[in-house]
Amino acid sequence: MKIDRSIADLFAENRPLRSLEFFPPKEDAGVETLRHAATVLKRIAPDFVSVTYGAGGSTRERTAQVSALLKNELKYTVMPHLTCVGHPREELYALADQIHAEGYRNIMALRGDPPKGATAFEPTAGGLRYACEMVALLKARHPDFCLGVGGYPEKHPEAPSMEADLDALKAKVDAGAGFITTQLFFDNDAYYRFVERCHARGINLPIIPGIMPVLSVKQIQRFTAMCGAHLPPTLLKRLEATDDQADVVEMIGLDWALDQIRDLLAHGAPGYHLYILNRARSALALAAGLAA
Repeated sequence: MKIDRSIADLFAENRPLRSLEFFPPKEDAGVETLRHAATVLKRIAPDFVSVTYGAGGSTRERTAQVSALLKNELKYTVMPHLTCVGHPREELYALADQIHAEGYRNIMALRGDPPKGATAFEPTAGGLRYACEMVALLKARHPDFCLGVGGYPEKHPEAPSMEADLDALKAKVDAGAGFITTQLFFDNDAYYRFVERCHARGINLPIIPGIMPVLSVKQIQRFTAMCGAHLPPTLLKRLEATDDQADVVEMIGLDWALDQIRDLLAHGAPGYHLYILNRARSALALAAGLAA
């Protein structure tokens, strides 16, 4: 059994890291589509990939299935997501032990979204309320886990203020987080301000910018509404001028993301994380543009 490298060890190489995020499909046919996309994406050699857990933990079995496929069949370094939703502490201990026994050494530790139909997060009986508690539990159970946590350049939608949001992030860092991956954003200045605020709070972990190429106007409007990110007026005008023609939207979205990544790397970002929605073409196009 292959034991994954710690992402902390990859950061120690002092080079920008490139990572991709997959989400578990709901049906078997979708798993085959994902397998094909992940096979194609091997050619760009990402440093690691992550696998989401689904709203309310609804895809936990698929997360395990997809993580195993990516790790054992395709030989990626895999960071499965794990959330507080639906799990009492004893179940989280068991999941942590299972993940560790299967050779994973990296976990994205999240509170998670409320289950479908719920309007607010409520901890499971005997479970956890905050992501910082998840980080502390996992590090106590297996100290060699490298734990990623989420950061919000434009504030978590539930946080009453940016200061409160930074307090929550600092609690995750103090509990043992190894690095931060940001929610998607389209204005690099939001990321740079966020990094400055983190440093002022004594948060000095690598902060990986999360980038999502716009591939659909309706889809990106839905995502930004959920996470609190805003679309810059310039980008919005370009998208509105496409008359919602999918190929033109994709071209504009990829160009914008490419400009973002180039600027981020030029300003010393520790890498970038692509939210690719299981689509190989967009990631390949970005990799080709960055290689030019």
